[in-house]
Amino acid sequence: MATEEFLLPRSRTANERLHALIPGGAHTYAKGDDQYPEDLAPVISHGRGAHVWDVDGNRYIEYGSGLRSVSLGHAHPRVIEAVRRELDRGSNFVRPSILEVEAAERFLATVPTAEMVKFAKNGSDATTAAVRLARAVTGRPRVAVCGDHPFFSVDDWFIGTTPMSAGIPAAAEELTVAFPYGDLAATEELLSRYEDEVACLILEPATHSDPPPGYLAGLRELADRHGCVLIFDEMITGFRWSEAGAQGLYGVVPDLSTFGKALGNGFAVSALAGRRELMERGGLRDSRDRVFLLSTTHGAETHSLAAAMAVQTTYTEEGITARLHALGERLAAGVREVAAAMGVGDHIVVRGRASNLVFATLDGTGQPSQRYRTLFLRHLLAGGVLAPSFVVSSALSDADIAHTVDVVAQACAVYRKALDAGDPTPWSAGRPVKPVFRRLA
Repeated sequence: MATEEFLLPRSRTANERLHALIPGGAHTYAKGDDQYPEDLAPVISHGRGAHVWDVDGNRYIEYGSGLRSVSLGHAHPRVIEAVRRELDRGSNFVRPSILEVEAAERFLATVPTAEMVKFAKNGSDATTAAVRLARAVTGRPRVAVCGDHPFFSVDDWFIGTTPMSAGIPAAAEELTVAFPYGDLAATEELLSRYEDEVACLILEPATHSDPPPGYLAGLRELADRHGCVLIFDEMITGFRWSEAGAQGLYGVVPDLSTFGKALGNGFAVSALAGRRELMERGGLRDSRDRVFLLSTTHGAETHSLAAAMAVQTTYTEEGITARLHALGERLAAGVREVAAAMGVGDHIVVRGRASNLVFATLDGTGQPSQRYRTLFLRHLLAGGVLAPSFVVSSALSDADIAHTVDVVAQACAVYRKALDAGDPTPWSAGRPVKPVFRRLA
């Protein structure tokens, strides 16, 4: 289907309904229609495996499913079976269910670098609990975040550092400072500048590339020497890097770590894990001042914990992490090959670990371009590929990868024309896609 003929009338109507009732038209900013070409933001009807269908009846191969949370594919049989077993047994009680201890045992067997775990429903609650605990155990007010990583929490301590800081008191913003990834000297300077003030260092242990040799171990040493808590945000790296997360892969143990996304294959479950000495401060068997660690009404819904256990079993028994890497390597190689063949290999750039691929769209001068991203996304959508990233799920088939590469090749041909013309506008149509974090709509 030619791009000019690719229309989504029902999705467009549904988007108007969404905006009329839901601020932003979505419950997650990264799912907003501003992230897609104008009038080409599909509204999803359902999904199965690596495919989703929109309300207009179009089928897409989907990447980055559920903002990286659905790593086994939609409606994975093993996960759905585990969930269904719990649905008619009740989901929430006035006391802990036996499933809570079973899920904790399963998690700590999968992530043996942690000694205790507490479950919640989303990543922000877990990271904020980690920060609160770090402040409590150190008695210090400041939080040091990795400034090169895009997101940690919806709470004030992080959102105050973004362009969307409206409504957050300056006093909260001032307590968060930033350090650069991979630069131990700069981090040590920061810790020395705020000597005895920094409660924790929080970062993703890895992103688009492996950490520099010795970097994570160096952070561990800095945290110990300066008396602050080391927190790994493993929302993305958890399971995709290894079943035990990046800490299991690289062999550096943080004081606290947070998991989510892939943990539930789309079901709402996250985890705060860490050293017993710290975690017990939020418990009932410690004589020091109590920490309000995590207390969520729905944190231990039985079906979500069952989903998490099924996910962990599937990963370990079926070698899912290795499959994700193999699929990602095949996709990255194919995209790079066709991009180079079309003369845009320096402009459509695939980056990241094979299990967590993203792409950059660069203009004629090699600078990131939202207009060229708009062009690229538009032509992927027209070819039946929904890909805000190239993050794979294990449900992808060889045929899915091959089709994706063919569609990318067609998009690259148009990209080349736009580069030659010096303007992507005639091929992108409408306003460009926009970054999530910006001051004005």
